[in-house]
Amino acid sequence: MSPYQVCVCFITRRDEAGVRQVLLGRKKTGLGLGNIVGLGGKIEPGETALQAIVREIEEESSLVVDPAAVSEVGFIHYAFPHRENWSQDSTVFVVDTFSGTPVESDEVVPAWYDVTDLPLDGMWDDAKYWLPQVLAGERVHASFTFGEDLKTVSHSSFDAP
Repeated sequence: MSPYQVCVCFITRRDEAGVRQVLLGRKKTGLGLGNIVGLGGKIEPGETALQAIVREIEEESSLVVDPAAVSEVGFIHYAFPHRENWSQDSTVFVVDTFSGTPVESDEVVPAWYDVTDLPLDGMWDDAKYWLPQVLAGERVHASFTFGEDLKTVSHSSFDAP
């Protein structure tokens, strides 16, 4: 069974003091319930990853982003050998231009976090390996395999982006 296709976006801004922040959301439903995650979700049939992320951002936060402002910064393969139906491929995006104010949805409770103080302990285990680098402007092309507990990375590999 091939993994399903998903996308995730990290929306950034500067607060009133000029501190760079990223919008993350605490999952209220589905895979990753309770985890803090980037906005995103499944790519629907006939959609590109870019079309899907623009749609998902609006559905999950009420923010509107211009597709031309969204930058693709990587690709991650997630393997869950102990629960194959969780395995997925994710296109990673960042954007720093948007309109609106984040609003809680049925899926996530959005909140801004300082980029220098990410809530990595509340996120999927893989985030600590790549998210700070992506938010620092680097690209990522990686694979993560999760262990029997379905929470801990048991193996990772990084390729040149």
